[in-house]
Amino acid sequence: MTGGGAAKAVVFLFIAAAAVASCKSETAQDEAVVIYTSVDQNFAEPILNRFAEETGIEVKPVFDVEAAKTSGLAKRLAEEADKPLADVFWSGEPVQTEVLAQQSVFTQYVPDDLREGPVAGPGGLWTAFGGRARVLIINTDHLAPDDRPTSLFDLVSDQRDTTRAAIAYPLFGTTATHASALFTELGEARAQAFFDEIVAKEVRVVDGNSVVRDLVVAGSADFGLTDTDDACAAVRRNPGQVVVVFPDQGASDMGTLVIPNTVALVAGGPNPETGRRLIDYLLSEEAARQLADAGWFHVDGTKVFAAEDCGLPETVKPMPVDYAALARTMGDVIRDLRDRIVR
Repeated sequence: MTGGGAAKAVVFLFIAAAAVASCKSETAQDEAVVIYTSVDQNFAEPILNRFAEETGIEVKPVFDVEAAKTSGLAKRLAEEADKPLADVFWSGEPVQTEVLAQQSVFTQYVPDDLREGPVAGPGGLWTAFGGRARVLIINTDHLAPDDRPTSLFDLVSDQRDTTRAAIAYPLFGTTATHASALFTELGEARAQAFFDEIVAKEVRVVDGNSVVRDLVVAGSADFGLTDTDDACAAVRRNPGQVVVVFPDQGASDMGTLVIPNTVALVAGGPNPETGRRLIDYLLSEEAARQLADAGWFHVDGTKVFAAEDCGLPETVKPMPVDYAALARTMGDVIRDLRDRIVR
């Protein structure tokens, strides 16, 4: 081979090797997906592992701690908006998702073949599916059937020992969502008065819904406000010791807050195609069954599909919610409550 021919061969081999390396790099990229999720790891991980097994796509999850759940991940997504590291955001509540949507953190993606139940958020930037409800968990040894609370306002009732009631700090997660919904539903003045009474009447304010659950199970609190996943788990582990009640179900009552999960595709994420495939899987009937069987999903709209041993009725009267409005006001609500609650 002449010198020129050899040089051309070397160039060709170099280009071919670079092309192969590029293809391998793209393939490796396509076979991975990064998901930020505020869903409890014991519920989310089996679903993500099943997706990885069925598709061969490596899933790289980032979870968050209980006290700052959702809020911490939302802050991280906002900070990374110029150079996203995540592909998918799966949240256990919708308001922080809508806040991020209004900040253009997500890109539009709603699967064509949604299973029955999910709804798209404003602009198609996120999808709601399944979910939980905000419920009262009650210690049956401390409160007889005719003396058990049926309303959120029982937390501050003059007829009760309010020092024996408990809620999580309304600055994070589903409790922050609930607080924001109350400001919208009741109006600012009534909502502020409610939380002022929480402080004045020495309701126990603790670090998370699971702490509320544990206090009630242990008998350190008579009742408290938590989510159905924590409450139903307590009923299964402690049959007869605790019961769960949907609050405010009367004809003139405001209803129980139902909080759906949400999922969204991060704009500019490193793996958009695998991100879409993971979203499709999370919205599938298979995943919904797994999450319901695991005890994470309990409510879809007005329909209740919690396990029978949780003792919930078949339907629930949901509290009306405008998530777009909540997203616009949630920051102000949290700042207001930080001043009122944290001493």
